[in-house]
Amino acid sequence: MKKKFLRLGMFSMALAMTVGLTACGGGEKEQPAASGGDSGKKGSQKLVIYTARDKNVVEQILPKFEELNPDIDVEVMTMGAQQIMERVRGEKANPQADFWWGGTQSSFITAANEGLLESYKPSYADSIPAEYKDAQDRWYGEMLLPEVIMYNSEAVKKEDAPKDWDDLLDPKWKDKILIRGVMASGTMRTIYDAMIYRQDPANPEKGYEWLKKLDANTKEYTQDPTQLYLKLARQEGTLSLWNLQDILLQKELQKQPFDYIYPASGAPILVDGVGIVKGAKNMDAAKKFFDFIFDKDQLKEKADKLFQIPTRTDIDKNEFPDWYKKLDTKQLDLDWIVLADKEKEWMQYWDENIKGKGGK
Repeated sequence: MKKKFLRLGMFSMALAMTVGLTACGGGEKEQPAASGGDSGKKGSQKLVIYTARDKNVVEQILPKFEELNPDIDVEVMTMGAQQIMERVRGEKANPQADFWWGGTQSSFITAANEGLLESYKPSYADSIPAEYKDAQDRWYGEMLLPEVIMYNSEAVKKEDAPKDWDDLLDPKWKDKILIRGVMASGTMRTIYDAMIYRQDPANPEKGYEWLKKLDANTKEYTQDPTQLYLKLARQEGTLSLWNLQDILLQKELQKQPFDYIYPASGAPILVDGVGIVKGAKNMDAAKKFFDFIFDKDQLKEKADKLFQIPTRTDIDKNEFPDWYKKLDTKQLDLDWIVLADKEKEWMQYWDENIKGKGGK
């Protein structure tokens, strides 16, 4: 186990200078496969994971899984959620991954419809609400991610920060907003799709106009979450839109000057999902990892240390930390089937006609 932990630790240390990765938001730039195990072991099983999860989560989960499963040699490839979708799609004829860990429900709905995911019904399936899983058991939501307004708490007072989505369009925030590159990020695509939907899903032009105004106030679209965190910490911009978990991870674990506002009208609450890749070469190992990350004790520990909101409903809320008990989880009224269906069209239009044009 010592050798396995050191390999993961070296991978993490190489990234530590750049603050960290995002969760569902889409990882950093694609990272090469990092072995969590001793690839020289004879007779060991293998498990290849594609993940968009934050490195803090990966570091906490994998060593514990390996300790319980010393015969499984784990390899991890970190990339954006949308990049995982494209990679799994491209490898359909010869799957290279066994397990997809972290992505939006829109991505998983699309992947399921394209026949990219295996059906697997875990023993705890009935404890997860229908809206957080696939009816044919091809994917399950592991946790909930409210998408909120992020700000630099050293540059902006809480009382002065935007209180709702439309406040971001105020001209006083021109060149103050930094946005993680949208097209590679499941988090950002979800937020932008939600902004179009909340205007009028039947007439996306209204949503496009809203995003034009946001673009006029946006100083930069950063290459990845690491650059977003660095630039926001340096006050190259003071506001962003991001998921609650990663903001709290950066604030509490990395001691960054970040905080958040939960939008008054409600937030898109993204379901961060998992699934087994269709035709996975290491099916038994994938199922073991699937069950492990949904274990009750693991979920409670992840809520305590990693600010995760679980989808399982059979855990007493009193067993969770104070931050979770006090959290306002007002949701925007969204139809996720519509979002999954329209995402490609809406985001392609934004990318080709709105991005970087200053609202013109």
